[in-house]
Amino acid sequence: MTFPIFTSMKSFLITIFAISILAGTNYGQASYSAQLKKSQATYVSNHEVVTGKDKNYFRFFEVDSLYRVNASFERINDSIGFTMKTSSAVTRHYYKYGKLSFMLRDSLLHLTIYQSKDLMTKEKYKDYLLIPFTDVTTGDASYGSGRYLDFIIGDIHNNSLAIDFNKAYNPYCAYATGFNCPLPPKENNLGVSILAGEKAFAKMYH
Repeated sequence: MTFPIFTSMKSFLITIFAISILAGTNYGQASYSAQLKKSQATYVSNHEVVTGKDKNYFRFFEVDSLYRVNASFERINDSIGFTMKTSSAVTRHYYKYGKLSFMLRDSLLHLTIYQSKDLMTKEKYKDYLLIPFTDVTTGDASYGSGRYLDFIIGDIHNNSLAIDFNKAYNPYCAYATGFNCPLPPKENNLGVSILAGEKAFAKMYH
């Protein structure tokens, strides 16, 4: 499979934050948490790799709105790209699409957002962007090879991108072998704990 980790995740990311915005209304943490937990339940129910009773081994951090941040976006004009390692011997060619800068718990952090050369040739995924990242929880509370956040180019508005780490999810490699999951480059190693999103799977598959 060429792109095993993306086909079902996108539908999850599209629905995970479908909170209606009513004029003059601000939703509180309780409503936000309920919406995210509902989306997480849908994510588990529809997962293509983990089936049956093994779905009971999914774990998530408590939803925390403090991990929703607005990042400033700086476009990177990368026409050459680079080879991103994966969980297998297969490598993938990516372009650096932009640099994101944001504050989280009094720390100024940076992430690079990438665009896949292969996906750019597919009409359905040509606008797809990926943030693979690691943090202090990686290999402990969260999956040892890092987690992902998905976006499309249209999510970037006025040189700003809303990032919600409560949406961070594990690649398919967290559950089974045989997938070519991109490994986060060192530049996307966050020196803080991201206590949001999906935790490490509670059952050892490998």
